[in-house]
Amino acid sequence: MNFPKNFIKATNEFNTPEKFVAAPYFRKVFTVNTAAEAQIKIAACGFYKLFINGKDFTKGALAPYISNPDDIVYYDEYTVNLTAGENVIGVMLGNGFVNNPAGWVWEYDKAKYRSAPHFALQLICGDLVINADESFKTAPSPIVFDDYRYGEVFDARNCLDGWNTVSFDDSAWQNALPAQMPRGEVRLCEAEPITVQKELKPVSITKADDGYLYDFGENCAGVCRLNIKGEKGQRIELRHGELLIDGKMDIENIWFPRNAGGIHWDFDKKHIHNDIYICNGEGSETYIPSFTYHGFQYVLVSGITDIQATPELLTYLVMNSNLKPCGSFTTSNKTLTALYDATVRSDLANFYYFVTDCPQREKNGWTADTALSAEQILLKFDATNSFKEWMRNVCKAQNTAGALPGIVPTGGWGFSWGNGPAWDCVLAVVPYFCYKYRGDKQIIHECAPSFIKYLHYLTTRTDPNGLLAIGLGDWCQIGSRYEDVKAPLVVTDTIMAIDIATKMAVMFDAINMTAQAEFARTIAKQYRDAFRKNLINFDTMMVEGNCQSSQAMAIYYGLFDEKERPQAFDNLLQLIDNADGHLDTGVLGARIIFHLLSDFGCSNLALNMIARPDFPSYGYIIELGFNTLWEKFTREPCDSINHHFWGDITAWFVKALAGIDYNPDTTNLTRVDIKPHIVENLNDAAAFYDSNFGRIESSWTKKDDKVTLSVKVPSEMTGCISPQNGYAFADGQTQKPLQSGEYTLIKNK
Repeated sequence: MNFPKNFIKATNEFNTPEKFVAAPYFRKVFTVNTAAEAQIKIAACGFYKLFINGKDFTKGALAPYISNPDDIVYYDEYTVNLTAGENVIGVMLGNGFVNNPAGWVWEYDKAKYRSAPHFALQLICGDLVINADESFKTAPSPIVFDDYRYGEVFDARNCLDGWNTVSFDDSAWQNALPAQMPRGEVRLCEAEPITVQKELKPVSITKADDGYLYDFGENCAGVCRLNIKGEKGQRIELRHGELLIDGKMDIENIWFPRNAGGIHWDFDKKHIHNDIYICNGEGSETYIPSFTYHGFQYVLVSGITDIQATPELLTYLVMNSNLKPCGSFTTSNKTLTALYDATVRSDLANFYYFVTDCPQREKNGWTADTALSAEQILLKFDATNSFKEWMRNVCKAQNTAGALPGIVPTGGWGFSWGNGPAWDCVLAVVPYFCYKYRGDKQIIHECAPSFIKYLHYLTTRTDPNGLLAIGLGDWCQIGSRYEDVKAPLVVTDTIMAIDIATKMAVMFDAINMTAQAEFARTIAKQYRDAFRKNLINFDTMMVEGNCQSSQAMAIYYGLFDEKERPQAFDNLLQLIDNADGHLDTGVLGARIIFHLLSDFGCSNLALNMIARPDFPSYGYIIELGFNTLWEKFTREPCDSINHHFWGDITAWFVKALAGIDYNPDTTNLTRVDIKPHIVENLNDAAAFYDSNFGRIESSWTKKDDKVTLSVKVPSEMTGCISPQNGYAFADGQTQKPLQSGEYTLIKNK
């Protein structure tokens, strides 16, 4: 069936600084002669909740998706059972992306699509067809304010009990209004839904000056379920945070946007990231926010009595996209285990249909963040469908010149600042890794036109020396402010353009677009030649910038010829030594430096840089007692302490330490090489990856100089087993054909 074009809304009004507009209810009563099955499609500009005869059928939180409706409008499909006689459709709408006050700092207030939330619906049951139209009745719900960044206010005194049941009297309700058809493509949402993954009870409750501090022990994302027996009009405020300073919850690090669009809202600072519930006083009451979520470990509850401050008051509903696990890493080393768990926690807290930068502050789909984490996420979860859905939005966001914004979705912000090749590389990186790990060619076919547009766009931004310097660079340089990077922008931009073109060439080949593949290789070669001519000192084999990121990226991405690599790598080792063996990069350098060190046999150094407990290091975060990754390497907690884009260390754990090198040349899904790096300060490592053909497992344990390696692979797999870091098989061989079994490894004399 074709999706109906008629959208409806409750009102022409939407939130302004002067006036909040309640989330609307809608309902429609209809009759069927016999009990039967019906199909429903519902699209929404905003968020929706769908009820049939009082039962909630909504697939999960924040349905149907978070998108710019000028690009794509999403719908969901449901099959429901109707009863003989009268039935009722109930719909509740939230503001979602179409009216997002906390997004005004990114100019969402100027977006063409800004409006009151509206929806379209079609129900088909045999010959009966019901479309959403003005015959639907509407009234305000008790949700008097909702914003998926700021929070939600629910006034239970306004509850309309049974509003979504047949027997409810809606004679006082108004008729719905017609809404303008959205400009974007209407399509079925194929991304995994956002669902509750687990429930956490508080690990402690502490009385504070302004309420009660609930600590849930983990920094995740979701909402709290409130269970309360209160007085009528009792106002309970849940303030969410991720940081304690001197035992008190502090939100200075996440107070953002501090001044939404230049306008001070009533919810600014003290009341952001908050949910407020006003009791109706009629016995036990339960409240779960409908159209928002938060990133938090702590909740400061105000407005309750000592008697009400019980463990049963709040339950943390941890939510994220319902991704299927497909890989893991384990070790007895406590620091590495904590870092792996922290990365998983940050990955999931930031996966709400697509990858966000942080769950408590911006909640934006920053393109570089996704590019930096795509591989490590795919080694843990099969996120192909969700990545594919988001990439459709990325391609839609591309402008006519071929440029990409720094955030997707966007209302238009992110072209003049916040992008450039290091961010735009997501256009190539996500399809490339979906193809590498899952063999998905559909995503390549869909993105191919955008590949071509982007390659042409790069040629229009090239300087007279054949180089690029047009966007953001090696973001979050350790020990510096965001943009105070050591690697020159011309270095990182040109290198990333080479990688973009190279990956696109591989993907063009995969779908038999040979001419386009050759064009991409030509672009890559031109930038490589210009880089070598202008940015490398061949007398010293040093790259412009004389820093870890410049040197490591140039080696890793192939800017040095084979005979030049040893001296260039020795220079990198010297730069690391100059930093007292510490990491000294931004996010671009950190993404590749540990893999590069392992390629040159320096996995011991890589592990020490990661796990050492002193600043700056990953181990330092664990040493301080935090359970998620931070946005920046600073001595004290920074703007966000739930960021994932430093998390590629977990890909290194799997690929280097456990040694699972899957589909190494990106052409053969049945190829895996097992190449474990046996390192000095680690007694064991184990990982698995669930390929399309079955589970791949590699694990090793060390006792003295002898290592026992266990390999399990599907029968279809080909490849080799080759221990690294100076180890060989007991018979002296350094490589064997891939085969499941147990092997003894010894130091290679």
